[in-house]
Amino acid sequence: MGPMSSYLDYSGRDDVLSGGARMIPVSTPAGRYRVWVKRTGNNPDLKVLLLHGGPGATHEYLEACDSYLPAAGVEYYYYDQLGSGFSDQPDEPSLWDLGRFVDEVEQVRRALGLDSGNFVLYGQSWGGILATEYALRYQQHLRGLVISNMMFSVPAYNAYAEQVLMPEMDQTALAEIKSLEASGETGDPRYMELLNEQHYIHHVLRLPVEDWPDPVQRGFAHINPAIYVSMQGPSELGISADASLAHWDRTADLPSIEVPTLVIGAAHDTMDPAHLEAMAARLPAGQYLHCPDGSHLAMYDDQETYFAGLIGFLRGLPSR
Repeated sequence: MGPMSSYLDYSGRDDVLSGGARMIPVSTPAGRYRVWVKRTGNNPDLKVLLLHGGPGATHEYLEACDSYLPAAGVEYYYYDQLGSGFSDQPDEPSLWDLGRFVDEVEQVRRALGLDSGNFVLYGQSWGGILATEYALRYQQHLRGLVISNMMFSVPAYNAYAEQVLMPEMDQTALAEIKSLEASGETGDPRYMELLNEQHYIHHVLRLPVEDWPDPVQRGFAHINPAIYVSMQGPSELGISADASLAHWDRTADLPSIEVPTLVIGAAHDTMDPAHLEAMAARLPAGQYLHCPDGSHLAMYDDQETYFAGLIGFLRGLPSR
């Protein structure tokens, strides 16, 4: 995380930074830290807090929003979760806990003054897990919810990878990927080379890796591996059995989320679009948006469909 260190020399104050950014203090079991948030736009009735993926990635890959949301009149907030990007990065493994991240989001909501009359929570990938958990605990504060490219069951996600995605791969390459993972050699350049050609360009972002947009390149380069490995595991083909998210499953709890919810899936995603559509139907006020040309980062490779659907949902939210 060396390239980011110059941004992280803060004194602990709740500073307002340039360009609409600020550092918000959050309390944790390990002490008080600060997280980076940046506002774009001004709409008192529609404020979207963006939860990035990873775990341990950054807001950067979500910068595709800048091409669509301002013109639609949406106020939105980029936010680096604790340990990520421009936020404080404590060496405190106990903090990489789903429940603690939910507490953090609630503290950020309060600091930003968001409430049920305007607050839409958006979560992409791991951010979708976090947003789901937040809604299950604090939906009284929400006007709307968006779950993008995240299944509601990690065991189902792993099964989809094992039963659908992996059989489609070159089996010799897959065996080499699994061998490198088993021997702890995921830092070997060969591992990334194999993932790029066998997985990423088919299911993460359907472009040659060298052509991935700059925000995506930055977002991937700045992932905090300490968070990622603890919660997701070292594998890029599923969540490891010993990772903290391995058994996460909220499929049975979705009927209790009553706020309007948009679930976004994509035909080529790492996440099963049929699962996402079925789960959207289980939500009392759920809608499903399908991106037929998209993958895990459908906000780039099926951009028009993605943002037209997202903006349509936001504009159609009933007042609360």
